[in-house]
Amino acid sequence: MSLSHGQLLVHCVQVLDTYKGDVQSVEEHVNKYLKYNQIYDDSDQTFIVEVFSEIVRYASLMQVVLDGFYAKDGKKTLRSEQNLYTVVCYLALFRLDELGMAHFRKFVSSQDVNRMYRFLNFFLDEKNLLTWIRDGWEKFYERVFVETNIISSIQRWMPELQEMIGQMKDKIANRLKPKRKNLPTTETKPFNITQPRPRSIPIPEPIPKLTKHKPAPKTLYSEPKEFNKIKRNKESNRRVAEERLMEASRIQFACANPEKSQKTKEILTNIVSEEDAKLEFERHRANPPPSFLSSAPSSRSSMRRLTAKERQELYSREIPIKMNTATILREGNLYRKKEAEEIKKWENLEAGAKDASDFLKWQSEMKQRDLKEELAEIERRRLHGKLSHEEAILARQDLILENKQKVKSMKEETKKMMQEYLQKKFSEEKEIRQLVEDTMQGHKNAKEATKKLQEYKRKIVQDVNEESKELMKQALEEAEEEMRRRMELIHQIRAMEAVPIIRQKFVDLTATSGHGLLSEMSIAELRERLSLFKTAEKESEEQRRDDILAAKQAKDQMLLETLETISKHRLEQTKSAAVRFECRKKGLIPKKPEIKDPKLLELERKLEERKAQRKKEQEKAKLVPSRQSMNQTKNLINQKRAIEESRWRELEMTQERSARLVGDGAMKSHSASRLATSSAIMAS
Repeated sequence: MSLSHGQLLVHCVQVLDTYKGDVQSVEEHVNKYLKYNQIYDDSDQTFIVEVFSEIVRYASLMQVVLDGFYAKDGKKTLRSEQNLYTVVCYLALFRLDELGMAHFRKFVSSQDVNRMYRFLNFFLDEKNLLTWIRDGWEKFYERVFVETNIISSIQRWMPELQEMIGQMKDKIANRLKPKRKNLPTTETKPFNITQPRPRSIPIPEPIPKLTKHKPAPKTLYSEPKEFNKIKRNKESNRRVAEERLMEASRIQFACANPEKSQKTKEILTNIVSEEDAKLEFERHRANPPPSFLSSAPSSRSSMRRLTAKERQELYSREIPIKMNTATILREGNLYRKKEAEEIKKWENLEAGAKDASDFLKWQSEMKQRDLKEELAEIERRRLHGKLSHEEAILARQDLILENKQKVKSMKEETKKMMQEYLQKKFSEEKEIRQLVEDTMQGHKNAKEATKKLQEYKRKIVQDVNEESKELMKQALEEAEEEMRRRMELIHQIRAMEAVPIIRQKFVDLTATSGHGLLSEMSIAELRERLSLFKTAEKESEEQRRDDILAAKQAKDQMLLETLETISKHRLEQTKSAAVRFECRKKGLIPKKPEIKDPKLLELERKLEERKAQRKKEQEKAKLVPSRQSMNQTKNLINQKRAIEESRWRELEMTQERSARLVGDGAMKSHSASRLATSSAIMAS
């Protein structure tokens, strides 16, 4: 903390003095104060903010203490010092465990001793704290919170707080303790130990000389002739294989046609559309189509292939909707609202209201213009994203080149460091060998001292074993006496429990218990009243059943009426839909608005330049693949192709099986289509 304890306390008091709860919020006021007083240290800011916000939160607790203080002991104190006592009260109640007694003393000692002694002597008096102050706190908070979070924490620090108050009292009465005399410190002296004799220098061992190795033969660095022959044979075999492949592909059979059938293509498009639909996470999730439309074309391309007559037949099919009570009431309410809106519209037109056709036309034009601007903005963002992607690729390529240069320099440095390390390790091995010889001579002298120490310890262990045996005997005798006493007590208790107790009580059902209460009754009267209550309950239950039946009949009648209105509205809607379909046939489909913006053209030009630059850099950094890697990739591609062919073969077999089952009549069309879709999912 950059500020002292006294300065922090002054800032906390000033924040409370300048706070106006009706005008400002807590956070806004604290931020303004910290900025105005130029308090930039994080720890000081957090302390001031926490103290101010907590005092505002628990203001009712501090107010109870301050009202009592000004009513009893603080009659002669100023009201302007109220916020100072509030801060000290908050620190003692909530922050004493976090601050500790040392920091709390510094906060208190930074203020006037007389004021602090007067307030703390009143507040920390157990007669006041545990009687009327606690009762006042329990008016605002629960008893458990007051006992656990406030009273228990302050009672833990009560001895040290009372000691601090006593010191403040002595200071006010000018009772100062005498200072202790500074005693001279002890000076350490080294032990008088005999110095060891200087060790003799050992004779160095002769370094063995290595025998000269034979030089490597010159043929090791020259390429053998067999490799050239193998390369020539590989090239000739490759040419022959390519010629045969070209001839076989030219005269291939009709059964080996690699093109997929129309059926497999439709299944592939369905699977791709399903996978794309899974990726649209934030899209509105509509209900699935009904089962009878499963045979209808699913993709947009298949819908375009249909003729107008087939489309009309597809749209004219009646979709079965499950009409339960909720759907009937919901749809009836919707049509009722529409009818009310239409009636209101016609009434307004009769009263002389204006037609909104001009406004709707203007509104559609404005929407079209906004759509064009939005599409231009989307295209601009897309081009910006692609441009940044190309720039990131170029930056990554530059980074790869820099890293390669760094790796080269690091390899050279590691070689130098390894040479230095080997030289250093050789010198350390020599020093270690010298130390081992010196320590071996010192071990011989230490063996005699260890033998004497072991004999001394053996004598001590024998004496301790004799004393422990005597103590064990005494402990066993005392334990036996205790067990005898306990067994006697157990026998006495069991004999007392074995005595039988007479427990017979005669019950009179017509007599009362005799407690003298007004509502007292016998068991017979109680049973009679229970039977009367049961009959009354049965009558009320029958009445409720009749009411429920009447309500159900009224509800059924209301549902029938709503169904009639719904059928009328649906009939009108189908007619209007047919008219709209005919109009749509004659009219032109509105085209997507074209976007012409010079900024977009400039962005496209920049994007093409970046792409060309990236392709050049990629061609420069492109690695030439070896013959072995090319063979491996070809093998992997062939394996993948074989797996895909087997998967699609299984898929077509399952489709044929389901079609055969439908033709034989052993399976419904819905279950067969479900089998086909499940098999397609399993194959994917």
